[in-house]
Parts: sequence; C-alpha cells; structure tokens
Amino acid sequence: MSKKEQKAPESTVVAESQPKAPEPTAVGEREQLALRTVRKYMWWSMGAGLIPVPFVDWGAVSGVQVKMVADVSKVYGVPFSENCGKAVIGSLLGFVLPHVMACGMLGSLLKAIPVVGVLAGAPAMAIYCGAAEWALGKTFIQHFESGGTFLDFKPEEVREYFKSQFEEGQRMAATLGTHQKIEEKGEAPA
Repeated sequence: MSKKEQKAPESTVVAESQPKAPEPTAVGEREQLALRTVRKYMWWSMGAGLIPVPFVDWGAVSGVQVKMVADVSKVYGVPFSENCGKAVIGSLLGFVLPHVMACGMLGSLLKAIPVVGVLAGAPAMAIYCGAAEWALGKTFIQHFESGGTFLDFKPEEVREYFKSQFEEGQRMAATLGTHQKIEEKGEAPA
C-alpha cells in the first residue's frame, strides 16, 4: 500500500469523531424543536425589553439573542462561536436599523423619563425585541435547515426574508398573549 492509501482512513476517522446533529425521528421534528426554542427566547427578549433602565435593556436583549442563536445551532448540531454569532446577529439587525431607530431606540430613550417614559417606552421596546428575536430565530432555522453553518452564512442573501420575519414577529409580539390563550384552549383536554 502507498502512503496516500494509508492516510485516507485517518481523515475518515477524524470526520467521524466530530459532533453530528441528532437525527430527527420524524420529518420536521428538529425544526419544531427549534421553533419552540425561538418562541421561548422571544418571551425572554420581550421581558428584557421591559427593563426600565435605558441601554441596560439593550444589553440584556443582546445576551438573550446570542443565547437563542447558540441554542438553535445546538439543535442542528452546528458549532457555535460567540464572536461569529454576535457579528452575524449585528449584520442582520442592521437590515432593520431604520425601524430600530424609530421604535427600539425611542422606546429605550423614553424610559429615561420618570414614570411616564417607562409606561410609554416599554411596550414599543418589548414588541421590537420580540420581533427581532423571532426574525433572527426564523432566519437561522431556515439557514440550518438547508444545511448551512455560520461560516457560509451570508446576511445580504437573507435580507428580505429577515425583514418579512421581523414584520411577522411584530404582529406576533403585539398579539402574543392572545395567541397563547387560544393555543392553550385548543390543547386543553375536553
């Protein structure tokens, strides 16, 4: 045997030792798990948006976003790097920057006004945070479902999808309590 033939099995062994995504037992099971993860973090993000201290809310929301992306990537068996995750999240949120400046930052800045500012800014901030979390989660689910990783993620290629998911997320965040009650009634035993 030549040296090339002897080295081939070694590279195969290395590839097999890398972590693999869990195999789904049913079509869409992994996606359903990822969507449940995104919904959970959507609630956390909205809660973080209610923090009454301007800009502290942004820090908390950023932490929730990074944790959600890490958890979604874990569902798909995609290695997560915090630095890479933060860069991708920042580039995606840049697509809705004009809206962020109109709602998100305004909501956060309004919190600086005692009592009235918190009451006025908190709802806008919570809806923005929930919408951003939903859009991030759905965008990463779509990318990971198609076999993508953080290394081949191109934010400019998912811009329109991200924006549409952000709009859907705004509608969901504004009516989240209503949808939750309807789902609970539908799932309750007769």
